[in-house]
Amino acid sequence: MKGLAPLFIGIFGTFAFSWVGLTVIPNWQIGSLNPQSDEEGTDIYPRPQSGMFQRGAHVYAANGCVYCHSQQIRADYIADDIERKWGDRRSAPRDYIFQRPVLLGKMRMGQDLANIGARAPAPQESPSAGGGASPSGAPATQGAAASPAAAAAASPSSGSSPATASASSPGASPASAASPSPGQIANTTPGGSSPAAPSAQTPGAMYPIQTAGLPPMYSAAWHHVHLFAPRSINPDSNMPSYRFLYRLRRITGERSAEALQLSGSDAPPEGWEIVPTFDAKCVVAYLMGLNQSHPLKEVRSVGGAPATGSPPAAAAPAPAAKGSPAAPK
Repeated sequence: MKGLAPLFIGIFGTFAFSWVGLTVIPNWQIGSLNPQSDEEGTDIYPRPQSGMFQRGAHVYAANGCVYCHSQQIRADYIADDIERKWGDRRSAPRDYIFQRPVLLGKMRMGQDLANIGARAPAPQESPSAGGGASPSGAPATQGAAASPAAAAAASPSSGSSPATASASSPGASPASAASPSPGQIANTTPGGSSPAAPSAQTPGAMYPIQTAGLPPMYSAAWHHVHLFAPRSINPDSNMPSYRFLYRLRRITGERSAEALQLSGSDAPPEGWEIVPTFDAKCVVAYLMGLNQSHPLKEVRSVGGAPATGSPPAAAAPAPAAKGSPAAPK
């Protein structure tokens, strides 16, 4: 009986110290972080995101995308994330202050998506109205956009009601496949592009990416095509198709500006078009809003200097001594 008190105190102390170390101290260190701003209070980062961004995050998580993609750039001294062109700096707690929950992820079956929105093309490079870009668009990317040195496939997600789309039976007759009912997407094979379509290997890419006949890479229209038919962009992709986020409808009048640019077996029958549901638009808005390219004062840039937001002063080139931090590795 005399040993019960020390045993109880030991057990209680173990849990108490663990709780203090894992909950209280981290919350004291970073729990009260606020957005960073310049002296004028104009360059604020991060900013609260739109409602479509928040809904897209829930759809993204509900469909398990977080299990195959991370959203955290590790420092260059412990990983090759920056060398892979996934970001120009490591991620920091301030990047996530408006995200609830924070979808850091723990596996990388696909590329890291922390800066997938920074790879979007400039607005003047976006497809025209007939190119399938969503008019709802995505929120403007925060900070300076990184060069579109892309990795293989953005991956995503989504979850809308199963009633938004359905697949036709594999045993359907040719007549029924050519004239599906409204809201029904024909069941086609995953590889949508022509075998002769050329491919491009961009810096940091994991696989060759098809570029012929597709919207600009990482644009809103590109994300929709990738969600609907991932293997039409990357033949080696193991990402599932999220066709239930899209619906097939008959063209009445002019073709919709939201219609997907599809080819080969993924293209809809003549007189029909495939358009995104609201959940699909939210997922694309979420992906295009993921952007950690803005400099942070507490994080050092790739070159080792603190990221202040202003370009570094030009210095006269000088040969780096062997073993010095400036020497190439």
